[in-house]
Formats: sequence, C-alpha cells, structure tokens
Amino acid sequence: MTINNRPIPSIQQVQSERLITKPVKGNQVQTGNSFNSILHKQLQQKESLKFSKHANMRLSSRDIQLTDDQMARLENGVDKAEAKGIKESLVLMDNVALVVNIENKTVVTALDHSETREHVFTNIDGAVVI
Repeated sequence: MTINNRPIPSIQQVQSERLITKPVKGNQVQTGNSFNSILHKQLQQKESLKFSKHANMRLSSRDIQLTDDQMARLENGVDKAEAKGIKESLVLMDNVALVVNIENKTVVTALDHSETREHVFTNIDGAVVI
C-alpha cells in the first residue's frame, strides 16, 4: 500500500520485524553513546556541591578559600544534613559559616568567623557543625 507516494508496510511485515528484535531486559545497557547508557552514567555519578554566584562573591570578597580537606568535610556535612531531611542548613566549619540549600546541593552564602557573631540566620531548618 502507498500513501503520498510512500510505501507503507503491511501489519504482518511490521509484526515479523518486531519478533526478530530482542527487547532489552533489566540492567542490560547497550554500549556506546546511547541515551540509555548516558542516562545511567549520569544517575550513578554523585552530584557535587555547587556554589551560587552570590556565595562565590562572598567567598572572594571575604578572602575565604576552602581547602580540598574542607570541601570534603563540607560535602560530608551536606550528606549528613540530607540524610536527616534538612532542606536549608547552616554549616559551621572551622572559622566559616555557610548556608547551604541541601536539596540543590548549593552553597548560598558564606561568612567568616568575625561576621557570624552578630548575625541571625533565618530560613534554615537545621545546622551542621563539622
């Protein structure tokens, strides 16, 4: 049969082609750059901590530099807060206070020790001291 000068296969042809192909079962993922394999890789990667533009500006203006060890501790603290169901957390680490959106894994702002003495932290539902 043809529609608009294009041949259309019969139902029997389509069904026989379907019987020839094998469906993918369970955890069988095709190799290469298929959508399925890329999706599985992305889901398996741990989402790393991000810094908002505001937090980056605060860190640079206050000359706060986080070491690799501090970043690892911060990520560990964020994981603990997430496990407890906290959504917005104050993270106190060494001489730095960070407000972190746990759901998005994003540092929202940062303050050094001298600035935390007289500040009130709002819109948080938990705190982590590391």
